[in-house]
Amino acid sequence: MAIDVDAVVRQLAPVHIRSIVESTARLNIWQGSVRSGKTVASLLRLLMAIAAAPSSGRVLLFGKTRESVNRNVFSVLGDPALFGPLAHLVKYNPGAATGSILGREVDVLGANDAKAEPKVRGMTLCIAYGDELTTIPEAFFTQVLARLSVAGAQLFGTTNPDSPNHWLRKKYLLRAGELNLRTWHSTLRDNPHLDPQYVRNLTTEYVGLWYKRFILGAWVQAEGAVFDMWDEDRHVIPVLPAIHRWISLGIDYGTRNATAALILGVGQDGRLHLTHEWRHDPAVARRQLTDAGLSRELRAWLGRLQVPGATGLTGLRPEWTVVDPAAASLRLQLHEDGMTPALADNAVLDGIRLMSSLLGNDQLRVHASCRGLIDEIPGYSWDDKAAERGEDAPIKADDHSIDAARYAIKTPEVLWRPLLRSAHALTA
Repeated sequence: MAIDVDAVVRQLAPVHIRSIVESTARLNIWQGSVRSGKTVASLLRLLMAIAAAPSSGRVLLFGKTRESVNRNVFSVLGDPALFGPLAHLVKYNPGAATGSILGREVDVLGANDAKAEPKVRGMTLCIAYGDELTTIPEAFFTQVLARLSVAGAQLFGTTNPDSPNHWLRKKYLLRAGELNLRTWHSTLRDNPHLDPQYVRNLTTEYVGLWYKRFILGAWVQAEGAVFDMWDEDRHVIPVLPAIHRWISLGIDYGTRNATAALILGVGQDGRLHLTHEWRHDPAVARRQLTDAGLSRELRAWLGRLQVPGATGLTGLRPEWTVVDPAAASLRLQLHEDGMTPALADNAVLDGIRLMSSLLGNDQLRVHASCRGLIDEIPGYSWDDKAAERGEDAPIKADDHSIDAARYAIKTPEVLWRPLLRSAHALTA
């Protein structure tokens, strides 16, 4: 099948046009910052490969989940503004095990953890496409390479940078000269079609480690303080502004460790505010509480809270109650006691990145009464041993209020995001 690529090529930077021509290796990987154009270039190359692929062998598309493959691959391929008439030859039902590209059936797999590796066993592949390769377990990636056994079989993939010790960089990208592998690096500057205001917004939304990786496209190690932008003089306030929407109550659950709860609200100043904190630490209280006891004391605390700016009015009930995913028994108890708890989003790195951006852009403030959180944040550090393995992970200690705050912020992001003033507006 012939493909008219002119319309797509006109949207690409020179580095990406070059990559289309040069991607003749067995392994072809586009790396770099977010929105640098690497996905469009790699997907155009995928279309060309599928159009010329032999009839023998399967075509596999994989990512962290099938949902991410749908979002990052099929939705882009199916965009007529990018791929013109070819977009109508891309068909996929979200969550399905197969789809269709240019009339050819393709397999779709999620590789969320090491248990995903057996999914690819037994396949005979002529083409594989990997979305965000650093999120894929090494065993799964290795098995995919083993299944690329048809003569001339190729892999195409994209990734944002990660830890410099990540297996993809150490075992593959740094060995490109030894392997049948080509790779191309790009940054935001390599995408000439981005709106300048969007670029300015994006560069302020990422801070610290995330800025270096996702904006500069650098493979840098997570080290030192997780929230290295934290400034108590700046982020901690003695008096709350008027809160016009009480978004959530985040709860981190402990039995022998502390149970912590924090309330998140949106202020009339256009910022998020962590407004109140409740903690029960058995080591301090010298008594443990059952789930019923935790529920009783937590609900009593909510009922006693003075509503800021409303003299004599007590009792707060945030819209969401989001609870530690490991606390099934507490969620059940809260439900039996008349609350409607939801399962918290526990994507740790996504939550840390979100909190970091909010703090770095002065879009998140903490009331001075939230002492547990204020005491934990300065000591919250990256795990050096995990970094040596190519993983990003904080040290799991003294983080109960941080986890509660992370749940309260990340889980209901869709509610508060439209209410937030931009970093530019806050500094204007």
